[in-house]
Amino acid sequence: MTYILSDSPGRIDREAVWRFLSTEAYWGRWRTRTDVDRQIDGAWRVVGVYLETTGEQVGFARAVSDGVGIAYLADVYIDEGHRGQGLGHRLVATMVDDGPGANFRWILFTDDAHGVYRDHGFDAPDLTAMVRPSRLG
Repeated sequence: MTYILSDSPGRIDREAVWRFLSTEAYWGRWRTRTDVDRQIDGAWRVVGVYLETTGEQVGFARAVSDGVGIAYLADVYIDEGHRGQGLGHRLVATMVDDGPGANFRWILFTDDAHGVYRDHGFDAPDLTAMVRPSRLG
């Protein structure tokens, strides 16, 4: 299969994103559909992964940023049936390495896919980082 990656916000299939985040994503099922739509609307940048033949969206990532020097990477996923083809690497590269934030300090919280993120320069924080955990879990 051939895939296209696009950072066009208008191309995002919000229903596909909602379907994945509300059923498959361990990190934020507490969000409502309205919350997810607001997060997409407020994102500094979004990137979708699409099947070239049908245009079906099979992956997504969004970033929040000040647009100058720091960005937070969130809601990164590839649908299960399309994993194992390097799409996670392509998605992170498109968002982090090849986009307008290539020189930013990037932040990410995740319980999985650490190898993918390490390949794109993510590492454990140093002693200068502090985090206030969410009260939502």
